[in-house]
Amino acid sequence: MDYENDNLNETIVKEESTNQDKESDDDDDEDEDDEVVKAIKAEKNKPRDHPPTITSEDFIVDISFSPIKNLIAIANIVGDILLYEYSNDETKLVNTLELHLKACRQVEFENNGLTLYSTAKDKVIMATDVETGKLKTCYENAHDEPVYSLKCLDEGKIVTGDDGGIVKLWDVRKPDPIFSLKISEDYVSDMISNEVQKYLVCAAGDGVLTSIDLKASKIYSTSEEYNAELTCMGLFRSETKLLVGSSKGKLYLFNWKEFGLHSDEYIGQKHSIECMIPITQNVVVTSGEDGMLRATHMFPQRHLGIVGQHRLPVECMDISHDGQYIASSSHDNDVKFWNISYFESIDKIINVNHKQNKKKDLINNLPSSSIKNASDFFSGLV
Repeated sequence: MDYENDNLNETIVKEESTNQDKESDDDDDEDEDDEVVKAIKAEKNKPRDHPPTITSEDFIVDISFSPIKNLIAIANIVGDILLYEYSNDETKLVNTLELHLKACRQVEFENNGLTLYSTAKDKVIMATDVETGKLKTCYENAHDEPVYSLKCLDEGKIVTGDDGGIVKLWDVRKPDPIFSLKISEDYVSDMISNEVQKYLVCAAGDGVLTSIDLKASKIYSTSEEYNAELTCMGLFRSETKLLVGSSKGKLYLFNWKEFGLHSDEYIGQKHSIECMIPITQNVVVTSGEDGMLRATHMFPQRHLGIVGQHRLPVECMDISHDGQYIASSSHDNDVKFWNISYFESIDKIINVNHKQNKKKDLINNLPSSSIKNASDFFSGLV
């Protein structure tokens, strides 16, 4: 398989049905699914530009797009953060921030794009001015265990989770955390909140989803224990639905505020899901051990195809401030960009047509992908 070819080679998956009774049902659904297929084919014929790949000398731990301009931060295993400007023509290194003494764990821009937060295995949390590169705030020994995850909330507030299951809420204008709560015996893999920011939901390596009441500074609910590490999360449907990925390839859907038990579950893929990015109110892109970036329409559930691919496992993804690109990083020490601007039109068509003809599903891979054989998408699914 040629992973570097950005020109999609269209492939038609030919299937023959031995069940003649299904033919009439297939005909009923044909017109509706034709609209989706036509939309994908039409998008393939359009120029699909994207920034060139960034290759790093060191292992890449995390990436984060600026929320206000064409800038991406790349955190690496030696403790540095590299800032790149990007366009369809080039990616340009504009600053190297030598911040941490040990491997970075996470990097994230504040919502206004002016401050860059980072954390690392050295247990230090830093806030850096994006324009000047100067350090604004530094919490040494912020946790007893290495910090694993970090999320920005309102301006000046962040939450961090460590390898020992401790979650802390910080106001960076103050020297001490607002609260410190033990939610797990295992690492805190991901954290998420909605616009209201009343609840913080935390996923952990022990397979338990814990929600925290941020206003009351106490645990709100604890889910049943799942038979897998919970690895990543995303919000959909105007933040009313929470999707959680797992190390066994399953996706669990929760209603917001009902975090004790999932309302639905989906078999995503055979391999561990390490990261996810909501693209629209209904579409999610997931990736992980097999290096494939897979797109799935959740409401109704429908596998759409492959957005992009790496040769080695993908650890992290992010979406650009204008929603035009996804960036993904793999164990190859590279960051690739995928143009995903076509998703809006496909999402609208599927919202109108809720029926699904499985025989036609994925006869066309998505325009951003360079994968050659559509059947390779199915090989990673259970």
